[in-house]
Amino acid sequence: MSTAARREFGAGPLSRGAALIYTLLVVELLLLVCAAPGLVALFALERHVSNLPLVAVCAVPLGPAFSAALYALHRQRLDLTELHPWRLFWRGYRANLTGSLLVWVPTLVWLTVIAVNLVNLPAAGVPGWWAVPLALVGAGVSVVGVNALVITSLFTFRLRDVFRLAGYFVLRTPVVAVGTALLLVAATALTMVASEAALAALGSVLALALVRGGTPMTDIITEEFVE
Repeated sequence: MSTAARREFGAGPLSRGAALIYTLLVVELLLLVCAAPGLVALFALERHVSNLPLVAVCAVPLGPAFSAALYALHRQRLDLTELHPWRLFWRGYRANLTGSLLVWVPTLVWLTVIAVNLVNLPAAGVPGWWAVPLALVGAGVSVVGVNALVITSLFTFRLRDVFRLAGYFVLRTPVVAVGTALLLVAATALTMVASEAALAALGSVLALALVRGGTPMTDIITEEFVE
């Protein structure tokens, strides 16, 4: 089969749909494999507020795995003749392991501190209205943290520049920030209504939504900040 024929074969809507499904399945499998140590421990934990710090520790392996998923889904061409999601995933995992941890771990720490304070407000004798600013800070940390993870997964910047860009683009591209916030709300609701397993099973879909929804941000970074 000639090169032109192969391109024509893999360029139709059905082929692209099949390629997307295959890519999502492969990326989901690899994501679960890489995050398995933390996920297994997480599923064994009792759902109790005292275990929040342990939940954060269990979530640490998820950062590099999710970063690799973002990398693979951003770079994969939906062409049946050129599908290599596993290769892209492992390339992203190796390249972004350190950078993703440097973004992911501080974000987890901040969110854990905020969550522990929220659940202990009554015991500390703090007025209930303090929950509102704490929740807003948590939302801001979550959105900036996700922005930073996307940026460090797709580009090569110094850590401080990653966080600067992540905060800057909350205001520069508010549609991306709102979309990310809505995805986080949906993920939280799914976890509370179903379980962590349901969210883990949709990890690649969530990563794809962040890649597609973050296009305005990543396009500007490519045009204005990448030489």
